[in-house]
Amino acid sequence: MLLFKKKFLPAIRAGVKTQTIRLWSCRRMRPGQRSYIPGAGHIHVLAVEAIRLEDLDDADARPDGFDSAAALQNELRTLYAEQLEAGWQAYRIRFELVPREWRPQR
Repeated sequence: MLLFKKKFLPAIRAGVKTQTIRLWSCRRMRPGQRSYIPGAGHIHVLAVEAIRLEDLDDADARPDGFDSAAALQNELRTLYAEQLEAGWQAYRIRFELVPREWRPQR
């Protein structure tokens, strides 16, 4: 399961936010995996890549819901201050929302 701040849920549901950056002590997701975002639904994980926060540019920030790399990096440093200090690895998770399955009426 991936948890997001409520402010990001409309963009996820609209298919605009298609990635997230997470800091983990070890990789927790794999490409091809299905996961769940409360308030948005199920997702299909397309890619999980180890990255360096310093290497993120503005093009990396947009699918994450940010206008610039500086804004994304600032948010990550705020959210993950302890993890950064502990030397945890940053991962870029690219995903797509899985459409709700059609269910016949009973």
